[in-house]
Amino acid sequence: MVSREHKRAVLYEKLQLLRSVTNSHALNKTSIIVDASKYIEELKEKVEKLNQDIAAAQNSSNDQTPLPVQVTVETIEKGFLINVFSEKSCPGLLVSILEAFEELGLNVLDARVSCTDSFRLEAVGGEGQGQVESIDAQVVKQAVLQAIKNWSESNDQQEQ
Repeated sequence: MVSREHKRAVLYEKLQLLRSVTNSHALNKTSIIVDASKYIEELKEKVEKLNQDIAAAQNSSNDQTPLPVQVTVETIEKGFLINVFSEKSCPGLLVSILEAFEELGLNVLDARVSCTDSFRLEAVGGEGQGQVESIDAQVVKQAVLQAIKNWSESNDQQEQ
């Protein structure tokens, strides 16, 4: 059986630990606990403020970019089937994507584009200067995503 003195010693150690963690200068048990309670409330307020800051940062980044844009690239017999879709209209995005095709050496063999309330591009890109054998669908997708990112950044700068 544990003696009362041992229990008191353990309680005293724990109170001293609590006192040091909370930077309390109190000497009696009640004051140490009150200081710890205040410290916990301060921590809760800091967490709440950080959560608000994170939410505000996410909202502002979502407001500035018209993304998300969905991009899929499939390898087909003629070359690649490229699909790009955004729920928002994206003036100028088509030009950026076509420039990316040109840099890769892809010719647009067939395309359907809609730019009214949303942006939709379905294109078949095929061999252009013999470079298609050296690239795969992932390279094409990365090039399209980079073109979208560059377009988005240039639009952000123009709006500011």
